[in-house]
Amino acid sequence: MLIVVPSDPQALTVPEVMTALRLSRSKVYDLIRSKQLPSHTSGRARRIPIDAVRHYMHDRLEENAA
Repeated sequence: MLIVVPSDPQALTVPEVMTALRLSRSKVYDLIRSKQLPSHTSGRARRIPIDAVRHYMHDRLEENAA
């Protein structure tokens, strides 16, 4: 499955986050429910800000470095 992401997206879909973080759909929704990964909805479409994904990755890297 090929996911095309605009060159400078402001927000990602759940499948795009799954691909970017190499996580399952349920894990991404777990992160959203636990507020570790902020998101918003517009109608039925859930979007995760790209900065939130970057922040999540940065936190995980710092956590593992300690």
